[in-house]
Amino acid sequence: MTSQPQLDGHVAIVTGGSRGIGLAVARGFVARGAKVVVSGRSRTDLDAVAAELAPSVAVVEGDVANPAVADAIVRTAVDRFGGLDTLVNNAGVATFTNVADMNVDDWHRMIATNLTAVFLCTKAAIPALKQRGGGWIINISSLAGRNSFAGGAAYCATKAGLNAFAESVMLEVRQDNIRVSTVMPGSVQTAFSKGGDAPEHEWKLSADDVAQVVFDLLGHSKRSLPSRVEIRPSKPK
Repeated sequence: MTSQPQLDGHVAIVTGGSRGIGLAVARGFVARGAKVVVSGRSRTDLDAVAAELAPSVAVVEGDVANPAVADAIVRTAVDRFGGLDTLVNNAGVATFTNVADMNVDDWHRMIATNLTAVFLCTKAAIPALKQRGGGWIINISSLAGRNSFAGGAAYCATKAGLNAFAESVMLEVRQDNIRVSTVMPGSVQTAFSKGGDAPEHEWKLSADDVAQVVFDLLGHSKRSLPSRVEIRPSKPK
């Protein structure tokens, strides 16, 4: 069993951290004594996060698929809090429809957010992680990355691509004391999923359940690397 780490002095980035799984992870970092940089697109949501988690949070508004925004997020962690220990690539979008009916813009949007942004944030973060002597890159993927379904071709493709990207990066940076892990949830009871957080969807995982996996990973000894974790509802309908 892993211990629950106390993270005083730890600095983390959570992309898409203003709601859902990302917000649960950001709250978990602050509750354990860490400082956290949260990115998002909604100024209103980011202002709420800043008010809730102050003074242990810095927020960056923008699209993480923009290289300048990805660079700014890492620069904020270094300039505001002195470095970077963990990057959580969480930002994601989805449109579920058959390929024949899919809008090309929706395809590009999913590729940009679910895959390109992960590349950009990871690329920007690696030098900062190396400066701290190592750290973690934790990618929030999905069971859809290995379990395809009708209407999910684009989403499944981006998550499968994320899984493959993460495994390659893991092999590239493990000797630098940077551990890379991918968390693959099943159905989660957030506004991201169909039905949102309606009572009839209580069988789904909660955002806190997924966040728990992130902190379980951080509690592993330095000799241990759980490179992929699957988590799913215990009693799905």
